[in-house]
Formats: sequence, structure tokens, C-alpha cells
Amino acid sequence: MKRYTLFLILGFTINLCAQENAEVEDLKYLEDQFYLGITYNFILNMPEGVTQGNFSYGLQGGFIKDIPFNSRRNFGIGIGLGYAYNNYYTNLFVNETESGLEYIVLDSDVSYKRNKLDNHVIEMPIEFRWRTSTPSDYKFWRVYAGMKLGYVVGSRSKFVSNETKISFNNSDIRNFRYGVMLNLGYSTFNVHAYYALSNLFNDGVTTNEGDSIEFVPLRIGIIFYIL
Repeated sequence: MKRYTLFLILGFTINLCAQENAEVEDLKYLEDQFYLGITYNFILNMPEGVTQGNFSYGLQGGFIKDIPFNSRRNFGIGIGLGYAYNNYYTNLFVNETESGLEYIVLDSDVSYKRNKLDNHVIEMPIEFRWRTSTPSDYKFWRVYAGMKLGYVVGSRSKFVSNETKISFNNSDIRNFRYGVMLNLGYSTFNVHAYYALSNLFNDGVTTNEGDSIEFVPLRIGIIFYIL
């Protein structure tokens, strides 16, 4: 009888310790460490006569290290590394000449299929994070705000018409990018907004009419977070 009672006490103690360890592990949970997103890319501050056309879109994805600050783990920061592809369709034609790149605003009567600028960017998001998550609740509100740094690793201008196709690396694109961002939503679907604080082009780039080209990207779309 004594042995039986001793086994019951030991079993209960082991089970209690296991539950306490599980709770400790749960209290160390992390959230939203991978992200995927798609955006529509607006261009602000365009020169006179320049308009957007077609669907200028962007894709992004990457990993973020979640670093909670408090014991509830609903407030902290996230520091990440990711990749983004963005393109911009406009009527601003880029021509490669011996003296450099020439930028011409196409009239509405000029016929063409595509005229775009695209770029590939390595990005580093830095987010201040607030959320209503718990160790067992996977549907919660989140507000993540911060900034995003980026470095362009490839950029092309491309023009396609019925008669010709032109594609080349655009060296006038600013390599280092930075801007502010906001991600907010509930559960799976979250709104993403990014406003660039740096111009898309290098300083001093102008149209053939002498107007400065100071494109400012504004990207709005949706972002998905994954554990």
C-alpha cells in the first residue's frame, strides 16, 4: 500500500512538473517570423505629362526575427531580411544612347505594348510590434510600424511595341532605398503600406525637356505573416 501511494505521489509530481515546463515553453512563443506580400505600386511626384499605366505591382517575402520586450510577449520589435521585386509602368520612355540615358515622355498617340521599369531589392525591415496574441490564440490583431531599408541589386528599363523590343540595365536608379511602413490587420489578412523617403532615381536625372525625375514610390497591398 505504501509503495502504491508513493508511486501515485511521484506520478503526480512528474505530471505537475511537465505541465509547468509546458507553460514555461508556451510563454516563450514567437510570432510572425516569415512574411509574404503583394502590392500595387503608385508613383508620386511625377513630371508633367508622365502617367502610370497597366498594373504596376510588387512582390515581397522574407524572414523577421521576433524580439518581444515584455513578459506577455505582445510588444517588441522585429528585424528582418527579405527580397522584393517591383515594377512601374509609365509612359516615360528610356532610350540608351552613346552619351547616356535619355528620358522621353511619350504622347498618347504613340502605340506600344509595354513600357516599364523593374527592380530587384534586398530589404531589411525594422518593425515596432504590438499585437493581442497569446500562446494559444493564433487569430489576433496586430499593428506593426517602422521603416524598411533596401539595396537594389538589379534594375531594367523595358519597352515593347509591335516593331521593336528594348531592354537594358538602368544605371540611373538609386541603389540605396529607405522609407516608412505600416502593417495592420487581424488574423491572416493584413494591410501593408510603404512610403519611400528616397527618390527612385539618382539626383540630377531629367527628361529631354529638362524636367527633374523624382519618382517617389508608394506601395499599398496585403501582407501575410507565418510563424
